[in-house]
Amino acid sequence: MSNSITRRTFVKGLAMGGALGAMGLKLNPLLAAMSNMNEPQTLSGTNFNLAYSPTLVNFTGKERYATAINGSVPAPVLRWREGDRVTLNVTNNMADDTSIHWHGIILPSNMDGVPNISDGFNGIKPGETFTYSFDVNQSGTYWYHSHSGFQEQTGAYGAIVIDPRDPEPFSYDRDYIVTLSDWSDEDPNRIYAKLKKMSHYYNFRERTVDDLSRDIREKGVKQTWNERAMWNTMRMSDRDISDVTGYTYTFLMNGQTPADGWTGLFNRGEKVRLRIINAAAMTFFDVRIPGLKMTVVAADGQYVEPVTVDEFRIGVAETYDVIVEPKDDSAYTIFAQAIDRTGYARGTLTPDSSLKAPVPDLEPGPILTHSDMGMMHMNHGGGDMSGSMDHSKHDMSGMSDGMDQSMHNMQASMPKGEMGSGETGFGSMQKVVHAPAEFGPQVDMRADGAQYRLDDPGVGLRNNGRRVLTYADLVNLNPTPDPRDPEREINLHLTGNMSRYMWSVNGIKFADADPLQLKMGERVRINLLNDTMMNHPIHLHGMWSDLETGDGKRIPRKHTVIVQPGAMISYLVTVDAMGGWAYHCHLLYHMPGMFRKVVVSQEV
Repeated sequence: MSNSITRRTFVKGLAMGGALGAMGLKLNPLLAAMSNMNEPQTLSGTNFNLAYSPTLVNFTGKERYATAINGSVPAPVLRWREGDRVTLNVTNNMADDTSIHWHGIILPSNMDGVPNISDGFNGIKPGETFTYSFDVNQSGTYWYHSHSGFQEQTGAYGAIVIDPRDPEPFSYDRDYIVTLSDWSDEDPNRIYAKLKKMSHYYNFRERTVDDLSRDIREKGVKQTWNERAMWNTMRMSDRDISDVTGYTYTFLMNGQTPADGWTGLFNRGEKVRLRIINAAAMTFFDVRIPGLKMTVVAADGQYVEPVTVDEFRIGVAETYDVIVEPKDDSAYTIFAQAIDRTGYARGTLTPDSSLKAPVPDLEPGPILTHSDMGMMHMNHGGGDMSGSMDHSKHDMSGMSDGMDQSMHNMQASMPKGEMGSGETGFGSMQKVVHAPAEFGPQVDMRADGAQYRLDDPGVGLRNNGRRVLTYADLVNLNPTPDPRDPEREINLHLTGNMSRYMWSVNGIKFADADPLQLKMGERVRINLLNDTMMNHPIHLHGMWSDLETGDGKRIPRKHTVIVQPGAMISYLVTVDAMGGWAYHCHLLYHMPGMFRKVVVSQEV
């Protein structure tokens, strides 16, 4: 690794120096670490002192204030050990309330860190210190972030690594954390205000005359007209992949811009473990390392049967652990392009800091198809379309991109006769029913043709010539901890009005919703149906989400589950944690509406 310090790092270091000096902390070790490895500081042990403070950073050539923890963005890496009890004193040196949520960590409600949701926790007031203390009963790769306002967008996030009590089921020689994030010089409140006024404000990939001419040549006038008419009726764009794009975002890897790049060293023949964390506010990333296969060994901190891939999509708040094995003395680029292809984060794996690897070109921006939207049968909230969409007059021949693969569902992996049995691992076959609250100006579409598309890599990744990870590939390395069949099912529709930038669950925004009541000890199936055109990362606090992939014996455990547009996901929850819990979409600007409080009690 080069010992040179880029201008951005230098300015950031100066800002950190002032902040750390004010807290009575030494600067030299941190600057040395930055110049040596360009990584955030690592703190280990059982007792930790963390302090929020406004800190100047410079990622774009302009200085801006970040919501920094211990003066750095990302925040320090926290290294714990399974079986220990950790104590974390969090001090607020800012003018606004703050908090820390330990994402994916199983702990008591009062330690979960969500203001006015977690039992007895109302946030950390300016000038105050709150002490978190809990037992660490798991291992793996996780992360932490503020759960107050939009502070996560301004830098309040960091990695957690928990070393296991028992030996891991795989070996490696080097261990690197790769934290992906998105930074904007804009005030996040201003970003949100712009989206509320014009939801496509940051999307410049609209259809052009050239696109029209090409579509007519390739598909004919009839099909092109039908497809355009459908999208125009919905007042939606088939290129609206991300709400916030590279127009305002700079994408970071371990706090380094694409221009700077993070670097990790290796020796030829070593196995390198990469702990990849998506700590972005709004961005899904598609990750690959040209020239290297990646063997996925853990998802959301939990061991899975190793699966070797070329690429994977990591949703907001997810984590994946992969192992790579460079066989020569070449450099390799870790390439994480945003799902909408408006930018990327990148790093370099290299045996020599002087060796660089080429950075791939951004791929063309994805285009949504009708099948992506669950539009085999689609209801629309606007216009005069009161019933299911009649496709009899539409030429569907051009919809094969996404249909051939995405229409595969759990039936492919299920024995005949077991569909709809309700057994653990096999999901739900309940008929899609839209609640009365889904009909109104707050909801602009309803997907009646939703499918379990677990083997679908998603828009922009299909048929790209690379082996892409899907949820269907995830198999728990260990037997399903709770093999019980569910006692009941809960159906939750992810809803919204894109043009008005309104997000909700079952057509009801959080402010108007009653808590979701769960009974201690029950086994419940939650069915998520995405009635919108966006991917949604759904996070249930306090309890594991056992993703039903068609194998009841080894269900993969996750803390964050991605639901594709117009798709369904089912997972099982063992209700084993009393108290109040947050349950929400992890896209930061969706969270105000697409949010529920979950209350676990002895009786429902």
